Amino acid sequence: DGDRSKLSVGNTLFAGGTAGICNWLVAIPADVVKSRLQAAPEGTYSGTMDVLRKLLAHEGVGGLYKGAVPVLLRAFPANAFCFLGFETAMSLLNKAAPDL
Repeated sequence: DGDRSKLSVGNTLFAGGTAGICNWLVAIPADVVKSRLQAAPEGTYSGTMDVLRKLLAHEGVGGLYKGAVPVLLRAFPANAFCFLGFETAMSLLNKAAPDL
């Protein structure tokens, strides 16, 4: 029914943390490819598909998730508290100006 007042702090933190983890699980492969392209010396790769092909050939699918552990460890608390901050702000704003 869209009533935010029924959300507990724990549920909000869990939802935010889980959303952050899911976001990064989808985004990390593209981020790894982008980072390799940016960090490589000029002429190493012809583009993003070349990075992807070479990465998969030399490292397999696991290479797409290099560096995932610290990102995922940070993602849960960072996104959990971001969600909590948003919900708190919305609650306060709705109390201050309920008809907007």
